[in-house]
Amino acid sequence: MRAFAVAGPGEPVRETEVASPVPHGRQVLLRVTHVGVCHTDVHTQEGGYDLGRQGHLSIADRGLEYPAVFGHEIVGEVIAVGEDAEGVRLGERRLVHPWIGCGECALCRGGDSHVCRSSRALGVFRWGGFASEVLVPDSEHLVDIGELDPAWAATLACSGLTAYSAVQRALPLGASDRVMVIGTGGVGLAAVAFLARLTESEVIAVDVSEANLASAARLGAARTVNSRALDGAAVASVLEAPVQAVIDFVNTGATFQTAFECLDKAGVLVPVGLFGGEAVVPTALLPLKSLRIQGSYVGSLDDLRDLVGMAQDADLPGVPVTERPLDAETLRDSLAAVAEGTVAGRTVLVAS
Repeated sequence: MRAFAVAGPGEPVRETEVASPVPHGRQVLLRVTHVGVCHTDVHTQEGGYDLGRQGHLSIADRGLEYPAVFGHEIVGEVIAVGEDAEGVRLGERRLVHPWIGCGECALCRGGDSHVCRSSRALGVFRWGGFASEVLVPDSEHLVDIGELDPAWAATLACSGLTAYSAVQRALPLGASDRVMVIGTGGVGLAAVAFLARLTESEVIAVDVSEANLASAARLGAARTVNSRALDGAAVASVLEAPVQAVIDFVNTGATFQTAFECLDKAGVLVPVGLFGGEAVVPTALLPLKSLRIQGSYVGSLDDLRDLVGMAQDADLPGVPVTERPLDAETLRDSLAAVAEGTVAGRTVLVAS
């Protein structure tokens, strides 16, 4: 099989040939047909996350081994199954829930494998979808997408799932409430679409890109704010009144500060992005304003099943998807574009 691997932190993607894995037990082997390119892929290629004054969080220290194959937004065709795999047959198309845990801890047993302390996530700690084939450890983590467009369906495994799960943490919201989405790349745009579909609240999109803000308006944002030259206090002044919820898909020190400045009493801040840094806030305001800060990381298998079901049952607005060929040069270019913030919506690589 072909795999597009990196040899170490910061190393470029290179094509390599390796033996195809043979599935056993509940394992399933897919031929990758579609795989999305995500900012998490950029972080994993770089080797970790910025923790501000606490330094750098190395993904290798958390269990990543090199050479590594990233890519976690995967749709593929079943080409081999282990003897104990259930619910799949050869030739069927499936979406992968890549956020797989140890399967034994209390979090995994409770359905929250995506936050397992010993994550085995595909495309992060296990070889993922930037390859011609991918081995899924358990057939349970395969979701039938039916007649959904496979390129768009691939983005549901992370972009859609992350947005959907984050929106759930901001709910409930009433018709008179206002919710702010910071960062309207692929994931933020999905959140705007979900909020417009699931609530009657006013959705405010904040970004530094006019193109992204225009996409947010098309997907349901009632108001857009370009924050390129604004600090948190200035954004709050532009809004004229506080908001009841903020979902931050950037999550730097600056955007966290903006979110904090804009929140109303009893408001909720949902940090999602992994751009990193740190923020200093007046601690007395947390109890005085009864604020809630609820981090959100991707989503559970049940969340993904709910999301796919919603997409199948209703005309769910989708983020713009650009399809490109799955090869090493295109993957390198796509990762660079994501890192530079020049992608409108989502890039999905398609196998020839």
